[in-house]
Amino acid sequence: MMTFKTVLHVVFGAIFLLGCTEIPKENIVAAPPPSDSPFIVILGTIQDAGSPHIACKKDCCKALFDQPDPNRQVVSLGLVDPVHSKSFLFDATPDISRQLKALTTYYHSKEKEIVDGIFLTHAHIGHYAGLMYLGMEATDAKKVAVYAMPRMKQFLETNGPWSQLVSRQNIILKELNDERSEKISEHLQVIPFTVPHRDEYSETVGYTIKSSNKSALFIPDIDKWEKWEKDIVQEIKKVDYAFLDATFFSGKELNNRDMKEIPHPFILESLEKFKSIPSSEKAKVYFIHFNHTNPVINIHSKEAKIINEKGFNIARIHQVFTL
Repeated sequence: MMTFKTVLHVVFGAIFLLGCTEIPKENIVAAPPPSDSPFIVILGTIQDAGSPHIACKKDCCKALFDQPDPNRQVVSLGLVDPVHSKSFLFDATPDISRQLKALTTYYHSKEKEIVDGIFLTHAHIGHYAGLMYLGMEATDAKKVAVYAMPRMKQFLETNGPWSQLVSRQNIILKELNDERSEKISEHLQVIPFTVPHRDEYSETVGYTIKSSNKSALFIPDIDKWEKWEKDIVQEIKKVDYAFLDATFFSGKELNNRDMKEIPHPFILESLEKFKSIPSSEKAKVYFIHFNHTNPVINIHSKEAKIINEKGFNIARIHQVFTL
């Protein structure tokens, strides 16, 4: 299990309102990183469009437009090898500025506040749009390694404004291959694997992140588990942590979209699929990538309590996992 846990202080109660949860702001304290072991830190947990969500008129978003919650950031993981002074991001989100600042301030202090590499999962807005901040209008970064699958790499090379990042060498694209390990330090390797999803512009991948001692599964976006050629239950058994797509709690959250167009596994479906696995396996699962309507963002909601009572976990920003 996790060596360090997030310290949560709940300020006030929550109200569940018509498909959108009004969530109390939390004072979340950064967990201290281990001194010499590689580790993963959660830098964001929210679905691509963030929270508050564009054009949302529900009470949960209304309050956040006036008083943003700094803990509601789009899904990203940080990976740090303190011994070799290396750090990496998984996905480049619209919140990349704050996420890089958190990574270098709390977890990997170094003079240059740019990571050694960024691993992209796919070409949906929350997962690569943060690359824009590496360009000349912002930090004008120099040769940041961006790891991408072949279609994703070609998309960035041939479409502006991303192609400008390539031509000006703000980023250096490094091609990944399905199921082929990429060694990024003496103690760390990353293995991409394709998953079924809406692949309009690129493939979609998850990642296995391995150290010499432990490993983690990261699948922020996937269609229904049954569409994948692999058995997710068997994949959970192979790792120590599993950060899994939990965009929606159920199919009842959205009343303005056809759920068939966004076929993520509902948390209720995952709970049913995983119900027979041993408690030690359930404890590995951390649900992540929450739509702004997902009631489990509020850790005191009845839906969040269901998850915890069944032996699973809800990912929280600034949680640290030793590898």
